[in-house]
Amino acid sequence: MAKAAAGRSARSSVWLEGKAPRGGRGGGQPSGLDRERITAVTVRLLDAEGLAKFSMRRLAAELNVTAMSVYWYVDTKDDLLELALDAAYGELRLPDPDADEDWRDQLRALATEYRALLVRHPWLSPLAGTYLNIGPNSLAFSRVVQRVIRKTGLPARGVTGAISAVFQFVYGYGTIEGHFFARVADSGMTPDDYFQHAMSSVTEVPETAEVIQESKDIMAARGGDTVAEMLDRDFTFALDLLVAGIEAMVERD
Repeated sequence: MAKAAAGRSARSSVWLEGKAPRGGRGGGQPSGLDRERITAVTVRLLDAEGLAKFSMRRLAAELNVTAMSVYWYVDTKDDLLELALDAAYGELRLPDPDADEDWRDQLRALATEYRALLVRHPWLSPLAGTYLNIGPNSLAFSRVVQRVIRKTGLPARGVTGAISAVFQFVYGYGTIEGHFFARVADSGMTPDDYFQHAMSSVTEVPETAEVIQESKDIMAARGGDTVAEMLDRDFTFALDLLVAGIEAMVERD
């Protein structure tokens, strides 16, 4: 019984189920639709309204068709979200790992692209943690990352660890940054006004004011006049630390 329950709860991937992209299942399918258009509108809705508000009914209304019409092209909502996830990965500008470029520059470029993608699409991070990420665009990203890390000179046993160190950091940083800008958008304030308002509020509470006071010199030393500049400085420095760590491990080996 436990095995049967596990089988029901486990989910495969739209990329593993032998489902070729289709324009319908024969006569009667809605005209003017295809999987690419449906996926593109899904991405747009997720950007505008977020993952929690997304539904097949809402998508159908945006497409001006019935909800059942969408099912001519995708079997489930999960399939559609997985397609949208991979479509977002297709926005990444990937360096050529065979080009005569320093691996450090290529790694920084990949990390910066991934961070921007996570911030641009706040719904991406929870989906990336839900699905297998084996769509063509996701695999292309993973392949380039792996080949760039191989250029560092790390032994094979250290490649996956280096990838985890860099890109799990970027995943976390971009996810939190995306949540921050989503809260800012909901507040109707600018990021800088929101930050100043939040800092003013926490300094009025004794428990948090003490912590803020202790970190005042660190905040000042960080530099940057705007929230965007502060975020960029922290990200760049953290990434430099990781690059330096890779260099140190290569030299040690």
